[in-house]
Amino acid sequence: MILCPMPRTVLVVDDDPHIRQLLVFALHKAGLDTLEAEDGESGLALALARTPDLVILDINMPRMDGLEVCRRLRSTNDVPILFLSSRDDEIDRVLGIELGADDYVVKPFSPREVVARVMAVLRRTAARPPAVEDGRALDHGRLRIDLDGWHAAWDGQEVTLTVTEFSILRLLASMPAKVFSRDAIIDRLHGPGFAITDRTIDSHVRNLRHKFAHVGAGDLIETRPGIGYRLGPCTGA
Repeated sequence: MILCPMPRTVLVVDDDPHIRQLLVFALHKAGLDTLEAEDGESGLALALARTPDLVILDINMPRMDGLEVCRRLRSTNDVPILFLSSRDDEIDRVLGIELGADDYVVKPFSPREVVARVMAVLRRTAARPPAVEDGRALDHGRLRIDLDGWHAAWDGQEVTLTVTEFSILRLLASMPAKVFSRDAIIDRLHGPGFAITDRTIDSHVRNLRHKFAHVGAGDLIETRPGIGYRLGPCTGA
């Protein structure tokens, strides 16, 4: 059994009471506290009021779908988000990732798989040390990555990133001359054998480029066709 080393709270937002019950039971067995919401509007309100450590979001819900909930959450904070969907639709998966989701599970699912993915995201979140002055940082061109505070900035302007986006950028910046294959990025972020597709990595990279483009960074990440990605010169070209 996977046990959480410290109490963390997961908000489960799904209009199917059976699925909520199934997930809540599995999460409790793993040592996690839970909150529940039966539609998107109440889920968004609960997430903003109670600040959970992670949100599990169904995509197809009444009153407000999961994609819109994610979009609104991302406008205010970077709480980790795991999407659930009743269909294996690539458009939903890619859109969810581009909006800032950290992972994605298709129904029907194994509760053990969901718990494993939740724990993996929470471990990455728990690894964030508290922000301190004069903390460790990576500087490359006009890009600065605060490793202790988990912040990224371009010319001093902070760019809000999800846990996964920050982790990818930090990895690329740790060895700016190295080209990382998609498989290597997955292994570094999640460990060998983690079930995630190359397209998911592509979506995260596309999202990083889009966010930094808004602050004038047109050369953040380079694509090496057939190989993978590496950090760009970060000069603003």
